[in-house]
Amino acid sequence: MTINPDFLSPCGLYCGVCAIHIAHRDKNQKFQERLAGLYRGGVDGKGRLPNGDNLSAEDIRCGGCLSDDRFMHCRQCEIRDCTQKKGYAGCHQCDAFPCRHIENFPMTVGKKVILRAVPYRRKVGTEKWVQNEEARYVCPECGNTVFRGVVKCNRCKVKLDLD
Repeated sequence: MTINPDFLSPCGLYCGVCAIHIAHRDKNQKFQERLAGLYRGGVDGKGRLPNGDNLSAEDIRCGGCLSDDRFMHCRQCEIRDCTQKKGYAGCHQCDAFPCRHIENFPMTVGKKVILRAVPYRRKVGTEKWVQNEEARYVCPECGNTVFRGVVKCNRCKVKLDLD
């Protein structure tokens, strides 16, 4: 298995299954527009990104949390900054986890995944964590690869709760 080091987010939100990355990678304009609208306005007040008021479909792009081509939200990430200052690859190496950065994480699904993924990465190591995240985001009904936060498979339309 080849692991893209740019996808090894310090917070535990593995970038390889991120909707932002996938929409950009696949050049899916419709998906990019939907994501921009979601993150700009949120759903019932949840999901809206800080400083995301003017987000456009063109802004929905990311090469991974540790790349030089990061999504707007990832460029202003206090978690990544914190781990870099401490000399850690991620929160899985920090005894203060979960800290105020995790408690104040602006997206409900993201916080849920972080609280699940970091202890798992700590326990099994980075390679197994990556394998698990990639295997987790597959529709159990039709086998379609999906993304973190998905609520319905875009192929067979079955409801999903994979996070």
